[in-house]
Parts: sequence; C-alpha cells; structure tokens
Amino acid sequence: MNTIGQRIAYYRKKANLTQEELAEKCSVTPQAVSKWENDISAPDISLFPVLAKLFNVSCDELLGVENETPKVVPEELVDLSKVLLKIRVISAGGDNVKINLPVMLAEQFLKHSDIGGSDTFKNIDFAQIIELVKSGAVGKLIEVTSADGDIVTMSVE
Repeated sequence: MNTIGQRIAYYRKKANLTQEELAEKCSVTPQAVSKWENDISAPDISLFPVLAKLFNVSCDELLGVENETPKVVPEELVDLSKVLLKIRVISAGGDNVKINLPVMLAEQFLKHSDIGGSDTFKNIDFAQIIELVKSGAVGKLIEVTSADGDIVTMSVE
C-alpha cells in the first residue's frame, strides 16, 4: 500500500464500508471517495482524523508514516523509572487496546498476565524485550500482524 488512495481503499474494506457509506460519514460524495481511492484527488486535511477514527488507525498509519527504527542509547543513561513501554493491539474483531506502562511495571505486568497466552503473542519473548529496553533500546521494537489480522506494536519511549 504505497499511496493514500490504496490505504483508504484497504482500510475502508477492512471496516466493511462501501464507498457510499464512507462518503456519507465524511459528508462527501461517493464520487469523491472513488477519486481518493484512484489517486485522482486526496481528502481534505480536515478529514484525516475522521477517516483515522472510522478505520481505527492513527493518522500516521493512514498517511503511511513509518516510525523510526529502534535506537540504542548508552545503558548508563537509561533511567528505567522514566522509560515507557507502549503496547498497542488492534484485533481483527475491532478491539483497540493501548497499554502505556513504565518499564519497571511492564516487566511485572508481562510476567504475571496471560497476555503471553494469546496466539498473537505466542512468538514474542517478553523477557528479551525487557532486556533490550534495559540495555538502552528505544523506538519501535516490534510490529506483528497475525494471520487473523491482529496487529501488535511495541515501542519504548
């Protein structure tokens, strides 16, 4: 999905909306939506938050903005009391879960929750992620899309 039109078409279909339904929700004509999806024109900038909300994605995702690759800061500069582990889960069923925890709490949460029992999380080694964070990794660490369409991202800030 390289163009805004391709992304709009993809997310519209994923949300089980017709062009007519999307047009109605955005107060535009179905022809306008068709032009967006065919890259003849683009939505007004004021519609991006509306579209993002309808599609249950961020404006960055809708625009195709790629987050930076993870970076490593010197371990001695890492203050784990101030570092956040952010986990975002968007399920194919429409659930949208955001977890923002200080790393020290996240470590305990991940050890004692059944989040690791989910099929989406079965191949993620949370202990290794915590060790990466403790050694200074910051930025987006994981982005997983399951066969069921669930999307999981983990980042550290």
